[in-house]
Amino acid sequence: MTAAVPSPRRSRARRGEGDLLRDEILLAAERLLIERGGEDAVSIRAIADAVGVTPPSIYMHFADKEELFVAVCDGRFQELDRLSQEAAAAATDPIDEIRRRGEAYIRFGLDNPEQYRILFMDPELTDTGQEQVQKWACLQHMVEAVERAMADGGLVGDDPFLLTVGLWAAVHGLVSLLITKPEVPWPPLDRLIDHVMDTAIAGLVPR
Repeated sequence: MTAAVPSPRRSRARRGEGDLLRDEILLAAERLLIERGGEDAVSIRAIADAVGVTPPSIYMHFADKEELFVAVCDGRFQELDRLSQEAAAAATDPIDEIRRRGEAYIRFGLDNPEQYRILFMDPELTDTGQEQVQKWACLQHMVEAVERAMADGGLVGDDPFLLTVGLWAAVHGLVSLLITKPEVPWPPLDRLIDHVMDTAIAGLVPR
């Protein structure tokens, strides 16, 4: 019987290389998450093998697998906010900004379905306490956009966070349906996104 060839192991990290190894762990975890279709199919050992370290090296940076995947998601929150900010930069007015941010959110979710599941559909892996939610730059920036639309007279209401959550519920519902029910013969995506955004905003504009 041929002996199994052990996975290559990197040498002990030199001073200053800890952050580099942490980044490599995050990249490997995210790649495996996408390849295997879910966090349950990705073990700490698999991540360690992909990076070329031992499992204890992973635990030097992350307390457990949950903390590791939450860190992966934190990076995706930053990416979502970047895309949202880029989309908003081309807006012609506050309502257009809200539409563009909503569309960016939907397309981000569809382009990153496994990360989206963890961010917004897995109650165990995403910290949704008040303090953590307030740190989500993408959410805060949408609240600010809604505030501008209210000040401009484009939206009616007295609670920008309430209006933002309502809009969030609309786009999240669409993303969740498209991710979990891909076999449904959905209308063309562009038309569907326009319809959802039109409907969500229509209930908030002055009569």
